[in-house]
Amino acid sequence: LKVDDVRAMLGSVARGQVLGVLDALAAGDGDQLMAECARIASFSPDFGGVLDDLAAVLHRLQLFQLVPGYRPEGDGGDEAALAALAERLGPEDVQLYYQIAIGGRRDLALAPDARTGFEMALLRMLAFRPASEGEPARAERPAAAPRPAAAPAPTPARSAPPMPASAPAPAMERPAPRQAE
Repeated sequence: LKVDDVRAMLGSVARGQVLGVLDALAAGDGDQLMAECARIASFSPDFGGVLDDLAAVLHRLQLFQLVPGYRPEGDGGDEAALAALAERLGPEDVQLYYQIAIGGRRDLALAPDARTGFEMALLRMLAFRPASEGEPARAERPAAAPRPAAAPAPTPARSAPPMPASAPAPAMERPAPRQAE
């Protein structure tokens, strides 16, 4: 038996692939993030399990960041990778990513398909970052390329001009009652 064969059979992924996702998030690199998603999807994984693995790594990363002297037991040789990520990701980012991972896991059943739900959870991580004091929430994210503005919707030729919000609505005139002849 080989580890990769067992992982493929169980629909799980290697921890290195989860670390690749976190590396892409730390870099704010959407292209790299989608490449990691495609690489993970090529193993036909249980995407809920991948989100669980991601949450578990984020937990270990947070311990590494906030508990002095913490060193993971049986780290599988990824202590150096965790240390590098701990330098690149703020503790607030790790907390937010953890919340998104477990929320994404819960919401997978609501997604059109599991891969879409998984990708949307990762894109949510890419899109959101906690704001620091005096700093906008997206300060370190690269700006998205502007999209061309859509042409305004045509207005009908006989539309009435809009009424100001403070103007009273016009009174409706009732027709005079008909008189008997």
